[in-house]
Amino acid sequence: MPEPRRADATRADAQRNRARILDVAATAFRENPDVSLNQIGKLAGVGAGTLYRHFPTREALLLAVYAAEIDGLEGAVDELLAKEPPLDAFRSWSRQLAELVRIKHGLGEALASPSAQEVIDATYAPVTNAIGRLLDAAVADGDIEPGADPGDILLLLSALWRVPAGPGGLAQADRLLEMVVASLPAPSGRS
Repeated sequence: MPEPRRADATRADAQRNRARILDVAATAFRENPDVSLNQIGKLAGVGAGTLYRHFPTREALLLAVYAAEIDGLEGAVDELLAKEPPLDAFRSWSRQLAELVRIKHGLGEALASPSAQEVIDATYAPVTNAIGRLLDAAVADGDIEPGADPGDILLLLSALWRVPAGPGGLAQADRLLEMVVASLPAPSGRS
């Protein structure tokens, strides 16, 4: 008689399946916002039952992908600051945020429900905290003076994900990002 499966192993399998589905879905939604849940399940190597047990609706999956990507973006601050000077890290991080939100906006009505708004609202604090950490690093490095409000900066950054798709839009987003950086309070003696 086979040994019964332990609950810990089942939970670990479920966590791996959920993580795999989220990873595959993030890529699939970027490539094709209209990808079906069944296609995502196939790409993730899980059956429909497993997929729907974790994400009963398309909206639930979209929201989970968005929340996971925001968590990852918040976690990227330390890595970026370790590799780049603070203002360059701010630029890199801002571009990543713009790409993420541009994809979210591309999903349109799928993320327009009250439950979607709750998830989006819940991401405000992690995003502004990440911006605050990047700004604090720039202050500590002497690149800017204190005083920039992370909420204000986020509002300015929102222009980055409103640009048209394609190379022209990305070039415009880079110009806008440089305007945001130029608006940060310059250290005394520099303008």
